[in-house]
Amino acid sequence: MTAAVEAQVCVVGGGPAGLALALELARRSVSVVVVEQSSRFDRSFRGESISPDSVWLLQRMGILDKVRDQTLETRRMEIVDRGRTVLSANFSDYDQPCPYPMELPQPPLLTALADAGSELPGFRLMRKTVATALLREAGGPVTGVRCKGPDGEFEVRATLTVGADGRFSKTREMSGLPYEKVPLERDFVWFKVPRPAVWDGHTYRIRIIDNRHGLFIPTVPDLVRVGFNIPKGGLRDMRQQGISALHARMDELAPEISQGVRESVTQWSDTSMLDIFTTVVPRWSRPGLVLIGDAAHTLTPVLGQGVNHAITDAAVLARLVADAFGEGDEPAALGRATQRFQQEREGAVTRARGLQLRQEKAFALSGRIPGLLRSTAYRLANSSSRIKRKVFANLYYPLQEAAASDPLLIAPVPVPGPSTTVHSPT
Repeated sequence: MTAAVEAQVCVVGGGPAGLALALELARRSVSVVVVEQSSRFDRSFRGESISPDSVWLLQRMGILDKVRDQTLETRRMEIVDRGRTVLSANFSDYDQPCPYPMELPQPPLLTALADAGSELPGFRLMRKTVATALLREAGGPVTGVRCKGPDGEFEVRATLTVGADGRFSKTREMSGLPYEKVPLERDFVWFKVPRPAVWDGHTYRIRIIDNRHGLFIPTVPDLVRVGFNIPKGGLRDMRQQGISALHARMDELAPEISQGVRESVTQWSDTSMLDIFTTVVPRWSRPGLVLIGDAAHTLTPVLGQGVNHAITDAAVLARLVADAFGEGDEPAALGRATQRFQQEREGAVTRARGLQLRQEKAFALSGRIPGLLRSTAYRLANSSSRIKRKVFANLYYPLQEAAASDPLLIAPVPVPGPSTTVHSPT
């Protein structure tokens, strides 16, 4: 076995949560190793919607300027039910430092985070490496992970191990932490097509007809990212109908893109399927280990909340963990820090999940009367600026609103200089 690698923190998973956390820790002079199984950041269709609070955090991290030429602002949102607009929002109405959601493909985001981390002596990214087991003695805390990389097996020993390996988290499984995976009644098929000339490039569109709906999200450079629902486990049945079944669904929901769909999506391999479920983990940590992002709280694709909560998790946990390493009894201090992390974040996650599940139920309504009730509810919300502002403020701007009254909520991160002592991974 190769000699062990040592660091204060080992992060399993090099997605938005893991890399943002590692960068923020390294900037706070905490040595960190990121274990990532892929060799390159090739994550099409995954987590491209960035909520305004995450845009704000990325700006404060110094990352946004590095990727701005690959972003697209979402300035408006509209929900159309049976051909009639029942709810619309203009994000310029919200007086926030970063009012607009953004579309940002994950490859440039992850590359920017990794590149920023690579400039710091306490940051190490280990690609093509899989965590195969947690290190721990019977009854004791987790002390790192056993890994398999290009040169064989080795161990990463760390005071704190962070599971940031996504919605199908292996770290969560290995941790023994109880959780409940709740499958929803639908899955989602995704693909990209050229944006039609009749659509502007800054409006997030939701189209609903009975229990069939689609998301139509402009993205870079001049494309639309399309997702539509199918019954749970229904992909095989739909594929058996041929690609014409997909074309027919788009004819129904968004005839504006029908021609582009026929030209761009000629076979099912041009699409990607997302299994829709939510995961509830009652306790996010145990001694020596904590879960963040989708590993701790899997959300649905509605309104782009997964990446938002992953990046926010990273910012909050980095602050708490760095402070804990400055205390005397580090294991005990880290235990308190990880518990405080869940206390600070759980309420926001629960509210986002609740809103998403209510949307899921609304989208699943079928029939004349249920459909009428749904459209009426949207129209009532749309007619009340107070209700609409409250809903979007709670969804998109909680961090920015909190920071307005408490500027130190997420303090500026000190970037290590020549005189800063950093414990580098070995």
